[in-house]
Amino acid sequence: MTPDDARHQYAEAHTTPEAELLRRLNRETHVQVLAPRMLSGHLQGRLLSMISHMIRPRRILEIGTFTGYSALCLAEGLTPDGELHTIEQNPELETRIRRYVAAAGLTERVHLHIGDARQVLPTLTENWDLVFIDADKINNDAYFELVIRQVRPGGFLLIDNVLWGDKVLPSYAVKPADKDTHAVRDFNGKIQADPRVENVFLPLRDGLLVVRKV
Repeated sequence: MTPDDARHQYAEAHTTPEAELLRRLNRETHVQVLAPRMLSGHLQGRLLSMISHMIRPRRILEIGTFTGYSALCLAEGLTPDGELHTIEQNPELETRIRRYVAAAGLTERVHLHIGDARQVLPTLTENWDLVFIDADKINNDAYFELVIRQVRPGGFLLIDNVLWGDKVLPSYAVKPADKDTHAVRDFNGKIQADPRVENVFLPLRDGLLVVRKV
């Protein structure tokens, strides 16, 4: 076991456990779905829930649903009249997502959109309190620019996988970088220099960028 693995296990052991429904979805995703590492999982899921509870958002947007784990975590902090819109490109995941949303009693409050987020986003006219971007990394900047005007002043964006397996680090040994690494590195630099936002880079799991619109 590496030191990072040990730290992660210790952190999970000292974090509020998953609810049974989330634990079942976590297990089912790892057994039945390709690329289960894309799941937010216990530690990050509890962080998403905690942030959502702190913000108490009325409107949440998620770009990249996967099997729905993160959407269920984010929805835990919604106001009583709050709603969450989530976009997933892979139609093969739709049935599973809807089944778990229904099991959580959120069918009327979680709205699933199947399709390319770049086409879906212009059709959504909400003002967002919280946005979670966790889709294909090559389009992080496109997604950000499509939603930033609809994020209320003081609203938050969370962008996942901003370490990209540590490949964005200057010390990373493999060169040249692939197009996704270039995209993530460029996006991180853009956010750091963007006067519209304040940001904190958290080295949690594969990196989580917390951004507040000023």
